[in-house]
Amino acid sequence: MVFNPPIPQEARDFVEFVNKSPSPFHCTHEAAELFKQAGFKEIKERDNWNGAIERNGKYYFTRNGSSIVAFIVGGKYTPGNGFSIVGAHTDSPCLKVKPVSKKEKSGYLEVGVQLYGGGIWHTWFDRDLSVAGRVMIEDKDGKYRHTLVKVDRPLLRIPTLAIHLDRTANDGFTFNKEVQLAPILATATKAELNKTEGDEHIEAEDGHHPLLVRVLAEEMGVESSQIRDFELALYDTQGSTIGGVCNEFIFSPRLDNQEMSYCATRALIQSKNIENDTNIRVTVLFDNEEIGSTTAHGADSNLLPVTLQRLASTQLLSGENVSPTAFEEAMHKSILVSADMAHAIHPNYPDKHEENHRPQMHKGTVIKVNANQRYATTAVTSLVLKELAKKHVIPIQEFVVRNDSPCGSTIGPMLSAKIGLRTVDVGNPQLSMHSIREVGGTDDVKHGIDLLQVFFEEFAELEARIIVD
Repeated sequence: MVFNPPIPQEARDFVEFVNKSPSPFHCTHEAAELFKQAGFKEIKERDNWNGAIERNGKYYFTRNGSSIVAFIVGGKYTPGNGFSIVGAHTDSPCLKVKPVSKKEKSGYLEVGVQLYGGGIWHTWFDRDLSVAGRVMIEDKDGKYRHTLVKVDRPLLRIPTLAIHLDRTANDGFTFNKEVQLAPILATATKAELNKTEGDEHIEAEDGHHPLLVRVLAEEMGVESSQIRDFELALYDTQGSTIGGVCNEFIFSPRLDNQEMSYCATRALIQSKNIENDTNIRVTVLFDNEEIGSTTAHGADSNLLPVTLQRLASTQLLSGENVSPTAFEEAMHKSILVSADMAHAIHPNYPDKHEENHRPQMHKGTVIKVNANQRYATTAVTSLVLKELAKKHVIPIQEFVVRNDSPCGSTIGPMLSAKIGLRTVDVGNPQLSMHSIREVGGTDDVKHGIDLLQVFFEEFAELEARIIVD
């Protein structure tokens, strides 16, 4: 009999999600598809929402194609009531193609790349890489269309230097990020033999290798001349997979933070008892967290504040009276769960964790606390999740960094300060954060979904019993 323990369905579904999502644009698209399949109606930020939103209704919209907001209006919601919010982010550290990427050195065609975020860049060497992202296409009617592209076959490689030419390679692997992190696309000889001749000027080829432009055009089924611009990220073509002798691990790119994005999406979709909820339930997935969030579609933008203000002031019924202070009233009845992956204890580096706060895989989502408010968790906000977890027997853990260690941060503190919103920072435990290949636990996907789902379903009732101000 073959030893092959069962794999949680939630983990299987997440693996499928992340394999379809090599860029924030794809992650947003896949989340939108899940919402659409669950009966959510697409709306637009540019439209008037009065009369378009109803109690018990489910809605979503995207911004820039890389951030998404979805919400469900409780059946007993009235303007001035609170919001039950879960926030996560769609982006991960990666290499991005430069605006002018065409390079040729020593008989090789190379693609110039920029560093995005704080990746562990040495893990990008000797991987089978390709490109994915969005391309702006000019249609024959003169309109410009945002189009997703994902080239499934390996196109690029960043080779290491043979140890025979660098005997110090195992003493400390160092490299120049501008010169030695350039991926190879082709040999100049093969590129010359495979080039196509034509009289038409291809604008995209002014800054990029014609072979790369050609592959993109063929992948999308358009002419190279239709490509006007693009935002492309490199990604590892080795997909996310289940591993470990007991099928207990997820070996994957982009766990940070597509896992919590997936959990937040699924939790909202699966949440029940909508007809009795007095709140609006919100999932928001931002772009650009890895570079500080200060963009038009990041957490430090007006995306969440404006959305909440519009919802608080929206008339759900014709002639319905909405208080001029509905938004301010709502903020004091609301909470944000900032969901971003957490650091599991590392068996080879256990001293990097504080001795009483060592999260482990399979033991639940982690509540993150920091005295200097690098995480926005307080006693009030952690109480919410602890009480819900206890009631439903959902495992949770707690984490603080050592006093002699720096502490990362996420979207929680900036949104908490920007809106005056009570916030708790949480995340599922993982290893190798910001590597091209990360490690998570198969059980923790379900733990994250379960915790966020009961938060959506029961926060409004619990909040009424919490007395602070």
